[in-house]
Amino acid sequence: MYNTSLKIARNCIVELPYIALYTIIVESLKERATQLRKSGHSYNMIKEKLGIPKSTLSNWLSKIPFVPNRELIKRIGVGKLKSALQKQNLKFASFKKANDDAEKDIGLLSKRDLFILGIGLYLGEGEKTYENVRIVNSDPNIVRLAMRWFYDVCGAKPENIKAFIHLYPDNDIEETLSFWSNIIKIPKSQFGKTTIDRRENKKILKIKKLPHGTLHVRVKSKNMKHLGVNLHRKIISWIEKCTSQIKL
Repeated sequence: MYNTSLKIARNCIVELPYIALYTIIVESLKERATQLRKSGHSYNMIKEKLGIPKSTLSNWLSKIPFVPNRELIKRIGVGKLKSALQKQNLKFASFKKANDDAEKDIGLLSKRDLFILGIGLYLGEGEKTYENVRIVNSDPNIVRLAMRWFYDVCGAKPENIKAFIHLYPDNDIEETLSFWSNIIKIPKSQFGKTTIDRRENKKILKIKKLPHGTLHVRVKSKNMKHLGVNLHRKIISWIEKCTSQIKL
């Protein structure tokens, strides 16, 4: 069942009514793969049972601690098993070291740190062509950073924020609206009309990649002279002053 469903999903372009069915299939496969991993199955064993590529399994399951079951021990032998467990231990030790090093390297962010970090964020994710102050992203942590930057560095207030959500047909509109309203701490009344991408030529494997869609956060002036066009010009100047100092 799982093999057949995944092959159909992987190789076809579907009409929109079938997207919900695909989402259910993928979520079911991921849940089943997680259960198998927690019960001591290797990636190869899970691939044999579900027909899911090992690269996909690695993305789904790489951070789940692995304790081999008897079937796996019998299949590969104690020697190979010890080697696999050593590699796993090294991987988790590497994750921990990276996390510990990052905590020491970063420490507590100062307002200056936030200032520069926000410039870099706007350089990558902000509106630069037209004179609108806007950042677009799907990552809640990135959006929180943008909001903090708009408030603490740019001098915006919650009433200056206008948000728009870009969704796909498999996203729940009300659930997503509540999610983003909670993330950026503004009422739903400050959200504009939600856009739903209904293009039928989207490959099915692109569906469910953005569970909460993409959020567009715009800073409106509301008669505050330091915002609007003036803020956009200031941000672009900040970017230019930073990038002009970078030499290779």
